[in-house]
Amino acid sequence: MKKIFSLLSIVCIIAISNCTSIPENNDPILGIWAKSSSSIDNKNGNTTREEWIFNDVYLGRYQRYSNSKLTFYTDFKWSEENGAYNIIYADAEVNDVTVNLEETNDPEVLALENGSVFATRE
Repeated sequence: MKKIFSLLSIVCIIAISNCTSIPENNDPILGIWAKSSSSIDNKNGNTTREEWIFNDVYLGRYQRYSNSKLTFYTDFKWSEENGAYNIIYADAEVNDVTVNLEETNDPEVLALENGSVFATRE
């Protein structure tokens, strides 16, 4: 009797563990997006690079570099609604933003609601 109960318990555990699956996310925003800018102040060139890394579980990492040195980073959540992507940052230093993906451009760009370029795909 104990053997049958043990065997049924093992079969139930295997059956339950095989039923759970993580849905695959193939959203076109997945990957690395970046924006660079340069400024010249007091004869010193200052290059700033911002980088957004979108992953498939609706999370990501925002990083800011100054002259190739990491100066700030924070995590963010993202969601897609009717073609618009909402980026919600974990740190209050960065304002939340809504962008649209324009796949027809080469390279692909994330554009703000007013049409200006937010970031380009790497």
